[in-house]
Amino acid sequence: MTMADGGVIAAGEHRLALRVYYEDTDAVGVVYHASYLRFAERARTEMMRCLGLEHSSLRAGPGLAFTVRRCVVDYLAPARLDDHLEVRTGLARIGGASLDLEQRIFRDDRLLVRMEVRLALISSTLRAVRLPQALIEALAPLRNGPASNFMGGS
Repeated sequence: MTMADGGVIAAGEHRLALRVYYEDTDAVGVVYHASYLRFAERARTEMMRCLGLEHSSLRAGPGLAFTVRRCVVDYLAPARLDDHLEVRTGLARIGGASLDLEQRIFRDDRLLVRMEVRLALISSTLRAVRLPQALIEALAPLRNGPASNFMGGS
């Protein structure tokens, strides 16, 4: 799979290349703060897809969905119109009904944004449910990656 197809999983993390469009910026061409949340969401979706865990299949089959339970964002430097960015997503910890992820957004090798994200797995009744063993096993390519010691990871 190429970066344009939804990213790659390499060295224990998912990497997704993005370009900054006009719609992502404010009036002076700097990426609007909420756009980074969309970039991170897109990267998480593509990461799950790369692992064979499409959100639509989780919903249609067992009636499960991930929801953001917690998100902490550090904005370190701005991105601008037409920049090429890379979102790197790593697995920090697997809980009973949650995943802790570290997401970092780079331009070249410069870290622009760092996020701590906790995802909770919920049922169609919006109640937290334990992660199925098949889902835990599908996350194996992300174990022991760069984020494994992040947020108290395993």
